[in-house]
Amino acid sequence: MMRYLIIDDEHIAHKIIMEYCEMLPHMKLQKNCYNALEAIEYLNTNTVDLIFLDLNMPKLKGFDFLKTLSSPPKVIVTTAYSEFALEGFELSVLDYLLKPYSLERFLKAVNKVTNVAKTPKVITNAVQEETKNTSKRIFLRQNKSYIQLEVDAIIYIEAARNYTKIVSKEDTIMIREKVSDILESLPDNDFIQVHKSFAIAIKYIKKIEGNRIHLNDHIIPIGKLFKANLNIILK
Repeated sequence: MMRYLIIDDEHIAHKIIMEYCEMLPHMKLQKNCYNALEAIEYLNTNTVDLIFLDLNMPKLKGFDFLKTLSSPPKVIVTTAYSEFALEGFELSVLDYLLKPYSLERFLKAVNKVTNVAKTPKVITNAVQEETKNTSKRIFLRQNKSYIQLEVDAIIYIEAARNYTKIVSKEDTIMIREKVSDILESLPDNDFIQVHKSFAIAIKYIKKIEGNRIHLNDHIIPIGKLFKANLNIILK
């Protein structure tokens, strides 16, 4: 479960974020804060996994608030001002949503947060086992619906003209999105692009033979320009 906090002085901004998050079963609202001081008071006695943070607020600006936190949670900035994006990434903000943003763009930001590794320095065996059994998930749009997909089940991704085909252990879906955009939502260490039209899950490689990769029951071509990507995992 992803516990989130909204910090924004506009009621409509809260409504939009809440409506989007209601479509995602793993998102749980903890509190609506309409200024940063209210959020500081709440965080003094509570913890959250994610903050949706506006920048231009009365009393205390968004980034000034963020600098007051010694161990901030994950942060997605939601603002109408693009000129502060660089400062946001210097503060380790995971994404920067410019208002008004679409549901698709919002989902991409949340997918980034979901796929960020959460490995503490000291971890018990029980927590390690729980982490192993918890699958990362992403939401993908297919026509007018949204499909939740386990990242660990994805075998490969293929560009198919104006669509992208995602082949998993359970299903095959077609979506109108670029392969490169989908890869941005997936863990970097788990997937590599091996051809201009194909990206694969490293864990499902059975063998590499000539210019072909065998993945379970699938054979994927290797593009000349992408052989260097394979050299990284073969070292």
